[in-house]
Amino acid sequence: MTDVDKALSLVRTVPDFPSPGVLFRDLNPLFASPWAFRAVIEAMAARLPADVDVIAAVEARGFILGGALAVMSDRALVPIRKPGKLPVVADRVDYALEYGNATLELPGGVLPPGARVAVVDDVLATGGTVAGVCQLVERAQASVSVVMVVLDLAALGGRDRLGDRKIHALQTI
Repeated sequence: MTDVDKALSLVRTVPDFPSPGVLFRDLNPLFASPWAFRAVIEAMAARLPADVDVIAAVEARGFILGGALAVMSDRALVPIRKPGKLPVVADRVDYALEYGNATLELPGGVLPPGARVAVVDDVLATGGTVAGVCQLVERAQASVSVVMVVLDLAALGGRDRLGDRKIHALQTI
């Protein structure tokens, strides 16, 4: 068993959160373990394409991963936020989740046109969140080089919503 496998074994499944029928994948035990968190970030950094300029980190758990990955790989970080959190908004997108609807916003003046972006989040489930972030990036005249997640919940079909985009998941379940 590799260090990444050991780290991923710390992820716990919480049934019926945030709503009945949802199996929530909680990475908090992984984040609480310094060696596990480091193993995950190092594994993500090893898979980060060399052409990436910017890490677009998705609120909220994507901030943890994306921030660490940006520092480790010496890349810019652009936080993709929930509404009402940014003083300057370049664009916003509404999207569907497996348990409702949501909105995300791109901060103004921080994602340069032509940037090559890695979209980073914790889990790829139905793909709504990541697809929304990809739309924001592309509408800003940047390009998505890769989508990076810790877990890909394959049964929920998130990859199907992302078309031919390159996706790196540390684990597919």
